[in-house]
Amino acid sequence: MRLALFQPDIAPNLGAAIRLTACLGVGLDVIEPCGFPLSDKTLKRASLDYGDKCDWQRHDSFAAFAAATMLRNSRIVLIETEGSTRLTDFIFEPSDVLMLGRETEGTPGDVIAACHACVRIPMALGLRSLNVVTAGAIALTEAMRQTGGWATLD
Repeated sequence: MRLALFQPDIAPNLGAAIRLTACLGVGLDVIEPCGFPLSDKTLKRASLDYGDKCDWQRHDSFAAFAAATMLRNSRIVLIETEGSTRLTDFIFEPSDVLMLGRETEGTPGDVIAACHACVRIPMALGLRSLNVVTAGAIALTEAMRQTGGWATLD
């Protein structure tokens, strides 16, 4: 199981994703370009002391990320407010990569079309969206529950 951030715009969200994935023992993919300089200094400030505990990879484009995902025989499962399938109705696999869209602009149509599935987290009517890392935590919780991922943790 992995979490992916598509062109993140907000450095503290990347830091929160690094901490989340380190604590849950899942990998993290960062798909560039980012909306901030992805330097060692930025990462260190954003991730606090979790950066070296996270299995993360940088990809210079969505195409490079998709190619790496294909080599791992993984599905790209997009978590998006406009997803066609409810989170609790989707059947996750241990090798899935859960991808979150850009905070300010969402996910472009061509990227959505390249994903294996587009899943939404049910929310109260009239509300727009969750914080991207909060959405990632909710989606990972369900995916790990379904695939037995919690059994590998303390």
